[in-house]
Amino acid sequence: MKSTVKLVATLAVMVLAISAIADGPGYHVMNTFTLGGEGGWDYLTLDAINRNLYISRGTHVIVMNADSGTVEGDIPDTAGVHGIALAPELGRGFTSNGREDTVTIFDMKTLKPVSKVKVGEGPDAILYDPATKRVFTFNGKGHDSTAIDATNGTVLGTIKLDGKPEFAASDGAGNVFVNIEDKSELTEIDSNKLQVKSTWPLAPCEEPSGLAIDAKNHRLFTGCHNEMMAIVDAGNGKIITTLPIGKGVDAAAFDPDTNLAFASCGDGHLTIIKEDSPDKFSAVENVATEEGARTMALDAKTHNVYLVTAKFGPPPAPTAEQPHPWHSIMPDTFAVLVVGK
Repeated sequence: MKSTVKLVATLAVMVLAISAIADGPGYHVMNTFTLGGEGGWDYLTLDAINRNLYISRGTHVIVMNADSGTVEGDIPDTAGVHGIALAPELGRGFTSNGREDTVTIFDMKTLKPVSKVKVGEGPDAILYDPATKRVFTFNGKGHDSTAIDATNGTVLGTIKLDGKPEFAASDGAGNVFVNIEDKSELTEIDSNKLQVKSTWPLAPCEEPSGLAIDAKNHRLFTGCHNEMMAIVDAGNGKIITTLPIGKGVDAAAFDPDTNLAFASCGDGHLTIIKEDSPDKFSAVENVATEEGARTMALDAKTHNVYLVTAKFGPPPAPTAEQPHPWHSIMPDTFAVLVVGK
């Protein structure tokens, strides 16, 4: 009798597990576009209307058609480029050039550079705030943010931050939020006054990186390097809950049409979290991607997620500048992964 009860209980657990998987969104790698080329990469940004995916490649930005995988153009001379911000209503794009402390402004139709603007030290993440039509660079070495008028390229001011900024998000209503990685904090900026409004601790989250927002419900999704995503109330900075994610997270995204949040992790997983309600969240899927696929862009039209990575070889010999080098990138293996249903 006991063995029968145990067997029934085991089968019940198996059925529940299978049901949970079946009820998941069902995301998987649908396509891979191999672009090749040399060098590393960082953030990528997708223009859902014009179907252009902007990919930073260290010294230039590749522009790929999101549907066909064909390269549509290239934005050169962006030394140490990290991120790309787009202002579609102005027809302008902006790149953060970390090695020369500049922002390149380019025309979104022709992809030709318009001008360069000097900003703070080590610009990394970059964000366009539609409420103020301002671009914000988040300067890793300078521990500050530079605000630029997106219409004319004029620098409007510098906002001092508490530490090293990582990625940022705008609520579209005059508030910009940014992770402070080395302090494990989240900072709120008034994008009109160019002032820090609030700084909130993120414990137990450590070393926050990627950041996304559900502007409608005032919820922030921050990817943390201690393998969790912290969901934060954007009104008061309180942590609503934390959920497990993969290792080596860098980027985060939120899809308001599906109420799904994404965390791209360098260990080869894309963690998907469902917003069941503004106060209830659940981890619903861990999609196998590839090692190194730590940055991503969400397609608001198709709801697909684009990630980039390459194949890795053994680490190169140590040097004085890099005593502990990471694995080398194998030539011409750089690729874009398309994850969808």
